[in-house]
Amino acid sequence: MQLAFGAGALWGNRTDLTGSGIGPDQFGILQDVQIDWDWQTKELWGQFQFPVDIARGQGKIAGKAKFARIFGALYGDLFFGQTPATGQLTVSENEAATVPATTPYTVTVANAASFVDDLGVYYASGANAGNRFTRVTTPSAAGQYSVNLATGIYTFAAADAGAALLVSYAYTMTTGKKLVITNQLIGTTPVFKATFYTTKTTGGAPGGLTLTLNACTATKLSLPTKIGDYEIQEFDFSAFADSTGTIGTLSSNE
Repeated sequence: MQLAFGAGALWGNRTDLTGSGIGPDQFGILQDVQIDWDWQTKELWGQFQFPVDIARGQGKIAGKAKFARIFGALYGDLFFGQTPATGQLTVSENEAATVPATTPYTVTVANAASFVDDLGVYYASGANAGNRFTRVTTPSAAGQYSVNLATGIYTFAAADAGAALLVSYAYTMTTGKKLVITNQLIGTTPVFKATFYTTKTTGGAPGGLTLTLNACTATKLSLPTKIGDYEIQEFDFSAFADSTGTIGTLSSNE
């Protein structure tokens, strides 16, 4: 008797093009996989209550995978069909800083050399703790600031001299992966081969089930978060026949 237990393993390997950096991508820390075959059926009735024949019409294969590992190459290869570049866009959230006690009342953030965008400033302490600053062209009153987006230098009014701050901003890093999502033509469809595998030893005998779907395309990507829990991403896809008319292969020990 063969049984299956656990989430198994799932890989996607893009097949509509080849090149450097394109290869099998595994869905890491897989939570669950569901693959559904669904057919439309047509019933033929005569004068009796039940059909005299039933025929299958159009069929559909839909897959869904939930996984925890954040993997830029998988998004690029299998979903968007674009190759990630080296480097990443990231955020410094609530970086502590203090307005100097004397002019020019400027703050240079820690990652000013790779600064990209301002995400706001708040008072960190004192009577105004938690209050948001207002960005202006030239700060002239308490609670105002300006920022040079080219240098990452923040300027404040003299009225905020010595104030403790929390600064948030976006900046780039040279490590990691970055995918610039472009608006591609309608009909652009990345295609990949999906390989699903699950195994369990039952009664001392190892058993495995393997399903390959030769041609698949992604239909949905979800990046859900919740407080106090991990982000479990959802990746939906549909399968179709490859150029030889083959859907795939389903194999098992029994």
